[in-house]
Amino acid sequence: MTILDAVTTDTELAIAVDDRYVAHNYSPLPVVAASADGVWITDVEGRRYLDCLSAYSAVNFGHRNPEITAVAHAQLDKLTLVSRAFHSDRLGQFCAALAHLCGKDMVLPMNSGAEAVESGIKVARKWGTDVKGVPAGQSNIVVAHNNFHGRTTTIISFSDDETARRGFGPYTPGFHAAPFGDADALASAIDANTVAVLLEPIQGEAGIIVPPADFLPRVRALCTEHNVLMIADEIQSGLARTGRTLACDHFGVVPDIYLLGKALGGGVVPLSAVVADRDVLGVLHPGEHGSTFGGNPLAAAIGTTVVAMLARGEFQSRSAELGEHLHARLRALIGSGVVAVRGMGLWAGVDIDPALGTGKQISMKLAQRGVLVKDTHGSTLRFAPPLVITAEEIDWAIDQFADVLADLG
Repeated sequence: MTILDAVTTDTELAIAVDDRYVAHNYSPLPVVAASADGVWITDVEGRRYLDCLSAYSAVNFGHRNPEITAVAHAQLDKLTLVSRAFHSDRLGQFCAALAHLCGKDMVLPMNSGAEAVESGIKVARKWGTDVKGVPAGQSNIVVAHNNFHGRTTTIISFSDDETARRGFGPYTPGFHAAPFGDADALASAIDANTVAVLLEPIQGEAGIIVPPADFLPRVRALCTEHNVLMIADEIQSGLARTGRTLACDHFGVVPDIYLLGKALGGGVVPLSAVVADRDVLGVLHPGEHGSTFGGNPLAAAIGTTVVAMLARGEFQSRSAELGEHLHARLRALIGSGVVAVRGMGLWAGVDIDPALGTGKQISMKLAQRGVLVKDTHGSTLRFAPPLVITAEEIDWAIDQFADVLADLG
């Protein structure tokens, strides 16, 4: 008798197969999604859940957004992949639209968010050598403590997360870290060989940490003063999640490089991008960087549609208005099991009184009530529903959260 013989439900079977054949690099909640629409996910047993995670902002526009899926279906009938060995009729349109949305000249299309970060690091180092004149192999990049930019070998080399780092050395050199939100410490970390400062405008995995209002403007000024590129990782915070097109917009800051991903693919395909002016991205020449699937026609068609949807402004407005409602409902729970609430737009980090349980335990109890959230850093929950959510659906989700806290209190 095997473990598969002992299961009794479709959920148990699916989880048992995952446990047997899927590498254990995640610890998911025991929910097995089978279909989804808008803000709702239905599992293999027919139970419905309100998605308050949005695949870490990849599903900003809702599951199977009809405008996006229509374009995807149409493109599937035409052309999906030619690699960058040839031109396609979709790539230029996408890059032009995204460059215009961001107020920049050029786009380097990639697939995953981590690829965008790695690409941004390469571009910054090449710029440092070719333009700034840093001796080859001597450049450094300043990053923030408690950052999250992905889990590739180079990225974990400047991570504080020992779970992501431990056992994966040797680590890539060339990074200096400073506390997030401390412009004086960041200034001290910059030296003559610094080529870039790489930051999340709002730290996501750290618990939706919003910096002091003057931090990003001071970083921008420091980068200009020292001839250093400012790189904003907007992979989670960008594309309307915070109530503006880009989180940097809240602070009146324009970085030299935007790193985008997740929602850029409309929740349908992986699509990421490095967006910058020609004097930065122009340092790349044929053969120096590449990606077989980067900018493929299917992803480019979807990305062009996502950019067009963002250009209308409706999702930014929804996030700003409904975000105020979400944060008000969450702040009302401070003192009733909630210790602190942070964030912008439809993006909130909620610190739970550790006496009530861990974030994972509370996430489990919420899932039992039909609300899907994700924990981070032990006692913090992240709420990031699709931007198509309604006020009534927010109220229902927070009512479930309040009931869980009351039951544990």
